Amino acid sequence: MKYLITGLGNIGDNYKNTRHNIGFKILDALAESSNIFFTDKRYASVAEYKFKGRTFVLIKPNTYMNLSGKAINYWLKKAKIPENKLLVVTDDISLPFGKLRLKPKGGDAGHNGLSHIIQTLGHQNFARLRFGIGNDFYPGQQIDYVLGNWDKEEEDNLPPRINRAVEIIKSFGTIGMELTMTRYNNS
Repeated sequence: MKYLITGLGNIGDNYKNTRHNIGFKILDALAESSNIFFTDKRYASVAEYKFKGRTFVLIKPNTYMNLSGKAINYWLKKAKIPENKLLVVTDDISLPFGKLRLKPKGGDAGHNGLSHIIQTLGHQNFARLRFGIGNDFYPGQQIDYVLGNWDKEEEDNLPPRINRAVEIIKSFGTIGMELTMTRYNNS
């Protein structure tokens, strides 16, 4: 059984440690803990992770956030993965810092990456793991906040939340959406 796990983010060193790149950061943590490596391929950096008889194709789109759907659409077809086996890992300003929420579908909530994926796939029926980055910004400062680096306190508290996100990804692929939501959505 194959899954496409997509971490959303922007390529380039100037984006590496920003809140918007938490999807990349989570997939990097999964790869590092499993001794697998990403290689640059068409539209994405790609790694393959095998776990409990499942294959997880991990992608970090190199199309920039606002064109993430292009990479996802390509890799769903290239790896022959059905859309119901897609999980998108993304930041979310409507959740407090570090809060993790798995959802089977939903709108874009103003997130340009999710918006492009919905537009490209033609529907919003794909799973997403939302990582709360909080909303500690003044009106009109959302872009600066999202594209800003983590503050010291957030940076110190990231590792256990990222590890939890990795657990959720593995659970999604092994025990499924409903049981994973029950197990993790209130933690």
